[in-house]
Amino acid sequence: MERIECVISGYSIDFDQAREVGKLIAEKENEFTMLISWCDREKGVHSPCCLKCELKGEPGWEVYGRNHEGRLRISFDDDRFVFIYS
Repeated sequence: MERIECVISGYSIDFDQAREVGKLIAEKENEFTMLISWCDREKGVHSPCCLKCELKGEPGWEVYGRNHEGRLRISFDDDRFVFIYS
């Protein structure tokens, strides 16, 4: 899976803004991209949320994204917000 790390300085980006920027990045290579999984560490929520917290030391939502054709992991501000796209 390709990994992109985004660092925003001088502005406090929120979850919705980060998701929109992530979508723009993901659509550059695949106009039909789909958000498979995500995590908002600031609020302590992730999706899918019905998974175990960890699978072999990795967050369940991240394993789910990788195992469901996730091709791109976009992280904002040291994993404050993470989005996995197809």
